[in-house]
Amino acid sequence: MDKPIRVRFAPSPTGMLHLGGVRTALYDYLMAKSTGGKFILRIEDTDQSRYVEGSVENLIESLQKLGIHFDEGPIIGGNYGPYFQSQRLDIYQGYVDELIKKGVAYHCFCSKEELDQMRQTQQENNLTTKYNGKCRSLTQEEIDKKISEGLPYVIRLKMPENRSFSIEDYIRGHVEIDSSLIDDQVILKTDKFPTYHLAAVIDDHLMEISHVLRGEEWLPSTPKHIFIYENLGWTPPIWVHLPLLLNVDRSKLSKRHGDFSVDNYLKMGYLKESIINFVALLGWHSADDRELYTLEELTKEFSLQRVNKAGAIFDITKLDWMNGMYMRSLDLGYIADEAEKYFLEKDFDLSDRTKYLKVIEDSRGRVSTLPQMTEHASHYYIDLVISEEDQLILVKESSKAVLNWYLNLLTQNESLTKEQTAEAVKKGMVELAIKGKDYYAPIRIALFGSAHGPDIPTLIDVLGFELTIDRLKKALAL
Repeated sequence: MDKPIRVRFAPSPTGMLHLGGVRTALYDYLMAKSTGGKFILRIEDTDQSRYVEGSVENLIESLQKLGIHFDEGPIIGGNYGPYFQSQRLDIYQGYVDELIKKGVAYHCFCSKEELDQMRQTQQENNLTTKYNGKCRSLTQEEIDKKISEGLPYVIRLKMPENRSFSIEDYIRGHVEIDSSLIDDQVILKTDKFPTYHLAAVIDDHLMEISHVLRGEEWLPSTPKHIFIYENLGWTPPIWVHLPLLLNVDRSKLSKRHGDFSVDNYLKMGYLKESIINFVALLGWHSADDRELYTLEELTKEFSLQRVNKAGAIFDITKLDWMNGMYMRSLDLGYIADEAEKYFLEKDFDLSDRTKYLKVIEDSRGRVSTLPQMTEHASHYYIDLVISEEDQLILVKESSKAVLNWYLNLLTQNESLTKEQTAEAVKKGMVELAIKGKDYYAPIRIALFGSAHGPDIPTLIDVLGFELTIDRLKKALAL
C-alpha cells in the first residue's frame, strides 16, 4: 500500500510571509487536498539569531487570510508535535550522538577567524569554498582534551570524498551531484541548536512526510540530506524541487518584488483570490491553459505533473490584470467590503450604502486594485474643482443650453429610472440639435469635473437627483 500523502510547509520565523513562501505552502496545500492527504505547518526556528518577534503570528495569519489552512501545526496541534523545532532539541541530540558514534559526524573546533581565512585562501586560489577537513581526523583523546579546556565546537557531517550522489527528483528527474562539491555541513551549532540540514531530515522522518516540496536552490544540498537518511537507516521522502522565481528579464527575482510580503500585497489592494491564482501559476499550468481559478478549482485541477522545470516569471502586470478581472467578477458587496477601508481613509461619507455600492460598481471596472477606485470615486464624494480649460467649455452658449435642458428635465421628473434617463439623453440631443463632445462634455464637466468619465445615466444614478441638480446649478453659475 502506498504511503499516505503528508506534506509540510516549514518556514523560518525571520520575517513576514512572502509570495515565494506562499507558493510552496499553496502547492503543499493543493497536493494534500487533491489527494486526501495532510498538510503540516512546522516552524523551523533553530536559528535563534535571526528570529523576528511576531513573525510566527504573521505566517499563520497570512496563510489564514489566503484560505490556506493546515491540518497539523502550531495552535491546532497534532499527533507529531511539537511543531516548533526549538521545542525538539532533545530529539535531535540523540541522533547527533548516533551519527558521531557511526563515524559520519565529528567535532569541529575551528574558530570563526580560522574559517574566514580558510575561505579567503580558497577564493584567492579559485578553489571550491568549503571546509578543508582540518578536524575530521581528531582522535577521541584530542576531542576530550579540547572539550575539557572549554573550547567551543560544532558538529559537522563527514561527507564521503569520492562519491556521486544520485537524486530522483519528481520534477527534474535523475540528478547526479559529486561529493567533491559538497561541504562538511555543520549539523549542530555551538549553542546546541541543530541546523536546517539535520533538523529537517529528522522531523520529516518522524512526522512521516511523504513529499518534500521546496525551492530549486535546495537541490545542491540534497546529498547531505540523503547521507543523513542513509546513516540513520531511513527511507528519504520524494524530492520535489520547485522552479526558481524570475524577473521579466529572466534574472533571479529581485528583492523589489520578491520580498514583498502577503500583507504588503493585501494592503496595496490585491485580493486574496488573485494572489492565490497568480501564485499558483508561478510554475504550474493546467491541462487546458486556463488563467483564472478559484482555490476550490485549483484543488481539483492541481497535480505535480504539471509543474515546470523552467523558472517562473514574476510579472506584476499579470497580477494587475488578474486582480482587475476578479474585481469585476466577484460579488459587488464583497468588493465593496474589501474596498471600504481605502474609502474611509479618504474621509468619504459612506453613510449612504446604496450610493456606495453604485460607486463601486462604476469604479471597479476601471482599475486594477482596490485603492485605485478611490481616485475615480472621489468625483462622487468631494466638491468638484473645475479647471480653467473646462470652465471655458461651460460658458459656451451651447453648453448652457445643455445644462439648462438637464436641469429642467430633472426638476420636473425626479423619479426617472436609469433606463428612462438613457432615453432622455437621446431625446435631449435631438431637441437641442447638439451632438458629440459639445453635448456630452459640458454635462460630464458639470457632474464629474471632467470631460471624460462615466455615461450620463450612470452619473445621475450614482449622484442622485438632489446632488445632480446642485452641481448643474453650480456649473451654470460659473
